Amino acid sequence: MEKRIIGIILTFLGIAGLILGAIRFMGSTGATRSVKEILIYSILGAIFFFAGIGLIRATRDRPS
Repeated sequence: MEKRIIGIILTFLGIAGLILGAIRFMGSTGATRSVKEILIYSILGAIFFFAGIGLIRATRDRPS
């Protein structure tokens, strides 16, 4: 159960990172700093998202 909760938290953090990267992408003018921010938010968001999804899938429910 604890692993599933951590997986859910990681998934939500990943979604937040991807959304933040998309917001930065839409509002940027193309400066070097904004490109780095977009890449960092997007890559970390993708890592957290896929790690969370993988953890949720790998965790089995125990019978009550």
